[in-house]
Amino acid sequence: MTLPMLDVKPLPVGNWASRTKPIVDAALNAAQLAGASYADVRVVRTRRENLVVKNGAVGELDRSNDVGVGIRVIAGGGWGFASTYDLTDKGMVDCAKLAVRIARASSRALDEAISLAPEKVYRDRWQTPYQIDPFSVPLEEKLAYLMELDRLLRGRPEIAVAESNISCQRERQWLASTEGTFIDQEITRCGGGFEVLAVGNGDAQTRSYPASFRGHHKTMGYEIIAALKMHENAERIRDEAIALLTAEPCPGGKTDLILTGSQLCLQIHESVGHANELDRVLGLESNYAGASFVTPDKQGKFRYGSDIVNLVADSTVPGGLATIGYDDDGVPAQRFHVVQDGIHQAYFTNRELAHAIGEERSRGCNRAEGWNNIPIIRIPNLSLMPGTWELEALIADTKHGILMDTNRSWSIDQMRLNFQFGCEAAWEIKDGKLGRMYKNPNYQGITPEFWGSCDAICDNQHWDLWSVINCGKGQPGQTAEMSHGASPARFRDTVCGIHA
Repeated sequence: MTLPMLDVKPLPVGNWASRTKPIVDAALNAAQLAGASYADVRVVRTRRENLVVKNGAVGELDRSNDVGVGIRVIAGGGWGFASTYDLTDKGMVDCAKLAVRIARASSRALDEAISLAPEKVYRDRWQTPYQIDPFSVPLEEKLAYLMELDRLLRGRPEIAVAESNISCQRERQWLASTEGTFIDQEITRCGGGFEVLAVGNGDAQTRSYPASFRGHHKTMGYEIIAALKMHENAERIRDEAIALLTAEPCPGGKTDLILTGSQLCLQIHESVGHANELDRVLGLESNYAGASFVTPDKQGKFRYGSDIVNLVADSTVPGGLATIGYDDDGVPAQRFHVVQDGIHQAYFTNRELAHAIGEERSRGCNRAEGWNNIPIIRIPNLSLMPGTWELEALIADTKHGILMDTNRSWSIDQMRLNFQFGCEAAWEIKDGKLGRMYKNPNYQGITPEFWGSCDAICDNQHWDLWSVINCGKGQPGQTAEMSHGASPARFRDTVCGIHA
């Protein structure tokens, strides 16, 4: 997908910008007077619009605006957090006092006091760029686009269900701390996608575009909708869903496997992203989300993959859903290797836990969903760096194998080690050429063995920054968004089989 150049639109200046400083000052002062040794305040205003067309009718029209404040403090050596939508001075004071009481209560169960890695004080404004404000595009125009897409998708009788969507979101956040940081940042994202369900021959099959689970999204404006070329690909994807009804099941056994970028997005997310969240590595998420096989003793020496595997975390890359100016600790966005030339290098950290692995500074990976959740370590944008292959040349170089496309299911153990992923469609590779289509494909493996079998990665021309908008973690649960860049890649002698 070729994306247009991005322009930065100025952050709007209005009542909210002028009102925010008194709000956060009231909260910070109240927290300190109540005994907090540290406090930060996040005022978050979120605007969302989701439009879904299903079988020729509007299936969802959701427009919302939300604003509130989250106050996080350290008192007595423990964390406390409280939130409110009452933005009056009294609301701020009451919320700050509650956060301090919670901190004092939590400190009783601590083995050691919370200590934050040092960070500079920042006063800054930052935003993601866009060309076309997605909220300025009339609803009628978006609906007409989806209705025409729906008409194309339901152009054959085998299609029982066609569903398409356009989604946009803007989050404006003001972060202030007792250390003196004051950051105003705005993140705009937009995207969409579609899926069809074909029924016939005693079977039902799904195909999605540009990716499954609500499509493809970037931190940019409405210009992404034209760049996705959904109309141009509608009939092809529809016909592939129909063809799957009579396709043979994917054969089992070991074979060479080529995964497309959209499937590698999920592979990166589950077997590298979650495995390197430091809170999970240290066992702090074991009760709910599991732990990790990438224990701290492996840093800097463990072979995670083959020599050509380079996985880079980058919260500065244009378009990424985790592209930020600063995280919710007030730490600037960074770029670093998690795996370099196949060797493990780094974890995702925040100011609280960086010291646990001997690092003096956070890597800027602390984020919260909205104003009413406490920040936790989240996967940043994490990408498999492109190689040198053209996709056609890679297929031609594969004597016998399978090409799999578009995630359908995932399963991975609590240590992020053993996995099995299902895809929507696959194609036989025989004597260097794509052959018949297979349905219900899946593959399985053990994380370091799988990445160790990677012997070819397609070049930058095939690379895209694929999106994840539904990553769940934490107690209470939070949803985060991030992106994983990838181009098609080959993995030798992979166990493939039939998706249950």
